[in-house]
Amino acid sequence: MGSKKNLLIVVYTVLMAVPIIIFALTKNKVLKPRHMYSYLALGDSYTIGEQVSSDMNFPHQAVAMLKKQQADVGNPVIIATTGWTTDELAASIREHNINETFSFVSLLIGVNNQYRGRTVENYREEYTQLLNKSIGFAGGKPERVFVLSIPDWGVTPFAEGRDRAKIAHEIDAYNAAKKEITLAHKCHYIEITESTRQNGHNPAYLAADGLHPSGKEYAIWAERLAAEVEKELKK
Repeated sequence: MGSKKNLLIVVYTVLMAVPIIIFALTKNKVLKPRHMYSYLALGDSYTIGEQVSSDMNFPHQAVAMLKKQQADVGNPVIIATTGWTTDELAASIREHNINETFSFVSLLIGVNNQYRGRTVENYREEYTQLLNKSIGFAGGKPERVFVLSIPDWGVTPFAEGRDRAKIAHEIDAYNAAKKEITLAHKCHYIEITESTRQNGHNPAYLAADGLHPSGKEYAIWAERLAAEVEKELKK
């Protein structure tokens, strides 16, 4: 009789302890430090934010927006320089010898290829190589690569006296190739060209050089990028 009583006490004690154990495990899970996402931004002057402070370029603004949505994102690692073409960006990537992977990657390149009069066929080849490299930096996950379309600089005051229609036509051809390749690789394609065409005449959306965007225009790009990234990170 005594042994049965002792057994009942043990069973009762275990059953009472189970909710406490479950609560402790749940509590530890809640208190676990949030994962910090990493971000690599590849591009040219439009990525570094020529003529604006670094916190106003689109990569930094996108990170700030993501943080407001409770996404723990570190400062962007930016590989970009004003004037770079696809092959020059590729050469710099090789020089940096990046071995780590990132939570997500953005890629905006091609305007200088168009500006220098290079062919779309050449762009297709070099852009495809860069896109594959970007997918590698994203850990082999194409859904973590976000490509921005090429802005139309032909509408800006800088292009005064140039053939604006020809510039627009060439940029459209570049973007058509970029979009086709991007979607074929199952990466995200983010349209920003039309925004630059709508705002390229407005000084509020331009930097002091009358060519590059101001922080106000970059905010539009950042908002579109952050929205796509947020959706992907939630999956």
